[in-house]
Amino acid sequence: MSAPQTTTDAEVGPLGTDGPPPRRTRGLRAADASHARDYSPGFFVKLALMAVVDALGVYVVWSAWTEGSYGILAASLAMLVAANWVYFSKRALPLKYILPGLLFLLVYQIFVVGYTGYVAFTNYGTGHNATKEQAVSALLIQNERRVAALTVVEDGDALGFAVVTEDGEVEAGTADRPLATVDGATVEDGRATDVPGFTVLPRDQVLQRQAEVTELRVPVSDDPEDGSIRTTDARTGYVYTSALEWDAAADTMTDTTTGTVYTPNDEGQFEAPDGSTLAVGWRVPVGVDNFVTAFSDARYAQPFVKILVWTFVFAIGSVVTTFLLGLFLAIVFNDTRMRGRKVYRTLMILPYAIPGFLAALLWSGLLNTRFGFVNEVILGGAHIPWLTDPWLAKLSVLGVNLWLGFPYMFLICTGALQSLPGDVTEAAKIDGAGRWRMWRSITLPLLLIATAPLLISSFAFNFNNFTLIYMLTGGGPRFADASVPLGHTDILISMVYSISGVDGSAQKDFGLASALSIVIFVIVGTISAIAFRSTRKFEEIS
Repeated sequence: MSAPQTTTDAEVGPLGTDGPPPRRTRGLRAADASHARDYSPGFFVKLALMAVVDALGVYVVWSAWTEGSYGILAASLAMLVAANWVYFSKRALPLKYILPGLLFLLVYQIFVVGYTGYVAFTNYGTGHNATKEQAVSALLIQNERRVAALTVVEDGDALGFAVVTEDGEVEAGTADRPLATVDGATVEDGRATDVPGFTVLPRDQVLQRQAEVTELRVPVSDDPEDGSIRTTDARTGYVYTSALEWDAAADTMTDTTTGTVYTPNDEGQFEAPDGSTLAVGWRVPVGVDNFVTAFSDARYAQPFVKILVWTFVFAIGSVVTTFLLGLFLAIVFNDTRMRGRKVYRTLMILPYAIPGFLAALLWSGLLNTRFGFVNEVILGGAHIPWLTDPWLAKLSVLGVNLWLGFPYMFLICTGALQSLPGDVTEAAKIDGAGRWRMWRSITLPLLLIATAPLLISSFAFNFNNFTLIYMLTGGGPRFADASVPLGHTDILISMVYSISGVDGSAQKDFGLASALSIVIFVIVGTISAIAFRSTRKFEEIS
């Protein structure tokens, strides 16, 4: 007699039929599960975050469009599309983790280096800050005089200006109608508020039509030589009476008072037949002229060599001194026989907790020749020129950087020493190795495996340690024989800052400064590559 057959739930199909459920039913269940996963709380969080990113991206794209920066517009649009595709696609899971880093690398590293390289081959600087179109516009509006407060008005579809004269009368006009007195106009706080025959535009409409307003020119009278009214802020008017006339077809600028014709030259300026040039120029490519100037012009070449040598001395000296002191303290406080090691270690890292720029300013006051704490209190009223003597200033820079940098080396050396394998040390003791032999053959090589990359990065940091130099000495004391504002404690990066003219100490020369920045980049990159390659020797030891 056979056993009764039982039917499990899994074998019962729809409507009580035997067998597994049809494929369509299983597909619907899978779709329902997938649908539930898609609309989980995490999905809505992702949707909200991407909405914020898209809003910022659209703002950047729109700003680039209005400013005419089509390169930034294209790059921003591409990054925005890439971000949406990556985070809403199921096939780009790895990119979800690396895309933010790639975008930051593109914006803050690749773009910066690329743009610096571009500027290095141009004459970008004082007198050459803009494009040729902007230079022409600037030359044409140089001779202007300010008039009374201005009001933007509208006559039908034509924009116009209404100004209050010195007699208190209101004059209004458009690009096709010169200014004319308007009877019955209302003036409040020196500004026309109601102009019969014209519509006074409210502020929000003025902002919406800002481009039209700033490009508008309203003739002062029927005589073109009387000039025209223009504005840059829609509130203050200027009489435009330029003595220069621009001929776009001939690409010339003519002085209407003398008849002198200026033509563009290869240096981005309008030049007359006698060699004189107009004040405002524009950016043009200059090839390798900036690099040639940096290494051949006596104004820069002589201080450049001195500053380059000092930069290497400062960077290498800072790494060596901070590492040796940090290592010494790490060895001392790593001894288990010392009591209160936690307290001492906390005190050792206090300089590291103070912001670098603040510490440099603090030491600048402490080392002041006449009023500094070091001279007045510690040295009993001595007048030692710590920051004004060339050699003492360099020693002071190294000393302050030692105070700032040894806690970092102390921390990494402490961590490296505590991570050394104890069995290797014990085996060396059993073999009869002494302390010096163990230190030279085991501890130091293993220590360098962990710290060598950090020493290289410390060298690169100190090679460009602008903050310490700028805040402590300002690059001084100045070279006595230099015609540019450079000094004995300047390093290459502070030299670039001084030459750029950002601080107002000299004319701006961003092209030359960018060329020097490329030189610094090449030097640091080359040394770092060689040093990182050399660290492989330490890996062989392990």
